[in-house]
Amino acid sequence: MPYLTWNDELTVGVKKFDEEHQELVRFINQLHTGIIAGDAASKIYSVLEGLIDYTEIHFSHEEDLMIMKNYPDFEPHKKEHEILVKSVLEFKKKLDDGKESFSLELMSFLKDWLVKHINITDKKYSEFFRKNGIS
Repeated sequence: MPYLTWNDELTVGVKKFDEEHQELVRFINQLHTGIIAGDAASKIYSVLEGLIDYTEIHFSHEEDLMIMKNYPDFEPHKKEHEILVKSVLEFKKKLDDGKESFSLELMSFLKDWLVKHINITDKKYSEFFRKNGIS
């Protein structure tokens, strides 16, 4: 059973972003599965790096479209992205330095952040993009 299940409540109405959000959910589930299964740290670390890379790509796609369409809440949205990236990179640095290990606490943080970000912050742009012909 997946740690985080994609459902229609997470849909923001922009096909590209919904697909990218689904990919983020897949990464979180892979990370969780690896931690629970006791996979080698190198394998879990590789999934975490993939999640970080894909998250940055997704954020740039959202931000590029926001800039192109003059989304009025661009700055606070971008700030949320920056906070997440900073938090995850700080965790990764602690892993690199041997000061942290993979944990369910990390999983809870990632899951909660993604669900809240989609349901609160991303859904704010849904109507704006629809009105601007983006679906």
